[in-house]
Order: sequence, then C-alpha cells, then structure tokens
Amino acid sequence: GCDSSLNLTSQKATDAVDDIFQSLRDIARARMHMKQFNSIHNAGSNTHQAASYKPLLKQVVEEICNPDRPDPVDIEHMSSGLTDLLKTGFSMFMKVNRPHPGDHPFLIIFMVGGVTVSEVKMVKDLVATRKPGTQVIVLSSALLTPRSAIELLFATDRLQPDTDI
Repeated sequence: GCDSSLNLTSQKATDAVDDIFQSLRDIARARMHMKQFNSIHNAGSNTHQAASYKPLLKQVVEEICNPDRPDPVDIEHMSSGLTDLLKTGFSMFMKVNRPHPGDHPFLIIFMVGGVTVSEVKMVKDLVATRKPGTQVIVLSSALLTPRSAIELLFATDRLQPDTDI
C-alpha cells in the first residue's frame, strides 16, 4: 500500500511485516493435518544445537525411495481398477499390503504452485542415488524464480485466481 519510500510510515511497514508473517503461518497451517510431512523445520536436539531446513519435496521423494519401505503415512494409494478395488475390499478381512509408490520404475511428480530448477535437480539426484533405474518426470504449474516465488507468497492474493480479465 505504499507507492514510494517517501510515503512509507512506521505503521505501513508494521502492517506489511504482519501480512508476511500471517502468510507464513497460513502456509504452515496448510500442512497441520499431516503426520509425517507437517514441518520443514528441524529445531535440533540437545547434542546437535543447530536448526536445519528440509524441503517438503525432499521429504516426499526420500519417503518414496526409502529402501526400508514402511507404509507411507501421508502418501495415499488411490485404487484405479477393478482388481485394486477388490484388493481394497478384501484388505478389511485379511492383511493385504497397499502398493508403495516406490514399487514402480516410473515416477511422476506434479508440483502445484511451481517448482524451482534446484528442486528438480534435487529430485533427480535423490532418485539416482536412492533408487537407480527409476525414471522420474517432474511436472509443475510454473517454473519458479526467486522473484516469482516471493511474489506468489507475498504480493498476490493466493485464493483468487489470476484470470487476466
């Protein structure tokens, strides 16, 4: 709400910072229902004091490529055919393992909102080291730059689509 630095007041700056932190809280709240992927922040421990950052995309790809293969908590398999529906129905009466996303030699990841070039490289490197032989395609609604990521986070109304009308 300020067209030049000459019109900047302390109240306008405070309101802008409050809006930024509200946006960050809204983004964090969007993942509150998740059990495994609910945070990108690791506060550290008594022995390792430093806080660290672990991107959500990295967490998801590591879970998909996990060789120990526990049942994914936040990744859900959707039944697609009659055979899958029968297996899902019988799973109430007997132990039937759901398919794991890492079972398939072809992985498609679609990022709603955008993906950066460094995230695509990170996915490629993780899959190559943890699950060699798996083909991966990363699709996205946008290729993000540092500037466009900040604009999407703070300068636009994310709930109203940009229709250019």
